[in-house]
Amino acid sequence: MELILKYFPDLTDVQRRQFAALYDLYAAWNARINVVSRKDFEQLYLRHVLHSLAIAKVCTFDAGARILDVGCGGGFPSVPLAILFPEARFVAADSIRKKIAVVEGVVEGLGLTNVDPRCVRVETLSERFDYVVSRAVTAMPAFVQWIWNRIERGQCGSLPNGILYLKGGDLAEELALTRLRWDVYDIPAFFDEEFFETKKVVYTPKR
Repeated sequence: MELILKYFPDLTDVQRRQFAALYDLYAAWNARINVVSRKDFEQLYLRHVLHSLAIAKVCTFDAGARILDVGCGGGFPSVPLAILFPEARFVAADSIRKKIAVVEGVVEGLGLTNVDPRCVRVETLSERFDYVVSRAVTAMPAFVQWIWNRIERGQCGSLPNGILYLKGGDLAEELALTRLRWDVYDIPAFFDEEFFETKKVVYTPKR
């Protein structure tokens, strides 16, 4: 929890309580449905919560902004972002039912009203969103193909609507295959911890 306050010191009391509650909620659910590896769990705030919030260092979401989290797993990055942006609306989508059960349980435990967990393949969604977020679910060309037509042009945050994707390593070749223009933000510019050394947020606007 100290990690979150280190980089986000202006949280409200409600947000502090919600971030603090994440550990016990995920511990309880993870004992039933394993969505975070045991090795990772002790580093939940570093490797999952703070990593998710790197997106917020690149783009802030306006009230009413619609954000789709593709392949959300246990709720990352959507759950931490939903705590940080309570006026934005999030759809947390994953095709694996047991993962969505965890998100439903955590969202209910936190009292979050701005997250809609859905067991669905994103290609089948009919509605449109302002931003799409995700954390390394697949190669970028396939990802873009899944969701590009689901993004509405406009600007509902500090950047024009588009994709914000958490990824690591050398991405130049993979991003080039999409034929889109990407901005690459190195997470160590925001967070000091060694874990983030090769990690990035990549962004492209819907033009």
